[in-house]
Amino acid sequence: MASSTRDGDIHEDEIRMWPEDDSWAITHIETGVTTQGDTRQEALEMLDKAVALHKGEVGHEPTDEELQEMGIDPEDNTTRDGELPDFLQ
Repeated sequence: MASSTRDGDIHEDEIRMWPEDDSWAITHIETGVTTQGDTRQEALEMLDKAVALHKGEVGHEPTDEELQEMGIDPEDNTTRDGELPDFLQ
């Protein structure tokens, strides 16, 4: 079990961590989120951020202004319904 603190709360999560080439890979068992880092500590930090993003605890949907700043036309920024492309299946 790994413990982390976020906003003063203590979260206990089951993880799996293993060395992979010159880095460390780590998976959060409950969500299936996997990240890696050059060190064990970096892998843990990356996992904490990735799980928080996965659970909607951080981040936000971009505003039209933010999309325009990135060169994206908000009118063309739509969520596609239907089947995934072949390479994502």
